Amino acid sequence: MTETTANTAARASCWTTLDSPAGLLLLAATDEGLVNVVFHATAATTDRALEGLSLRLGTAPVRTGAEGAADAADAAEGAEGASAAASVVEHAAAELASYFEGGLREFTVPLDWSLSGGFNERVLRELLASVPYGVTAGYQDLADRVGEPGAARAVGMAMGSNPLPVVVPCHRIVESRGGLGGFGGGLETKRTLLALEGLLPQPLF
Repeated sequence: MTETTANTAARASCWTTLDSPAGLLLLAATDEGLVNVVFHATAATTDRALEGLSLRLGTAPVRTGAEGAADAADAAEGAEGASAAASVVEHAAAELASYFEGGLREFTVPLDWSLSGGFNERVLRELLASVPYGVTAGYQDLADRVGEPGAARAVGMAMGSNPLPVVVPCHRIVESRGGLGGFGGGLETKRTLLALEGLLPQPLF
């Protein structure tokens, strides 16, 4: 048992998958809020993500949605928390579907920052607060905004650590000289998200 698990009460969580123009997403939530968004949710990627969540949260996430309704109904331990988490997952899935359809520009789903902390969390919260839909910023810009002007490289690492991509929009952080910069979901995914927000030309296919 890890120290985190030993010192923290187990927290109920739920998960589902959502098909999108950026590929299949895994969405996971606790009763506090959306806790993880994972790109390219193949079976292997999903298994790794759920294993990591189990270690961090102290109990295995329960699948919700049409395919996992029985699992959610049978989750006796922490049933109240699981029910609240399932509601958050449904909220997140509905908002993300609307975002990808071009109808939503600002997410209201509550967030659980359990998978972040310290400098990374400061940077990600600032990103969420100050870089809206349809706007980009540079790594140095974000470093300046958190009062750490020498930390542009660390900002890049914070972007890579983001447990809540799309909702916490690290795709909007680009290089000052016009390059896309890195992206945990891959550059094609970053291009897709930027094009969706009108920041790049839409692909021809």
